[in-house]
Amino acid sequence: MSERREQIRAIVREHLELEDSELSETSNFIEDHEADSLTLMDVLAALEKKFGVTIDQAQFRRMTDLNSAYDVVAESAGW
Repeated sequence: MSERREQIRAIVREHLELEDSELSETSNFIEDHEADSLTLMDVLAALEKKFGVTIDQAQFRRMTDLNSAYDVVAESAGW
């Protein structure tokens, strides 16, 4: 797993208060981990700060799991 993916995973785990084994690449933040919109906004803000990007609020709904969170950050950062 790339360093960036690991960093995103760590941020999500911290904000969703999960153990590493509880979070898969495709587990749904809301359905599988009972995250609410406020928690997900905190994740979004932490990702913006960590990677120095601005993520359009319209992209917020796309961030449903680790894979989509990475895609949204990568698109915003131009990776």
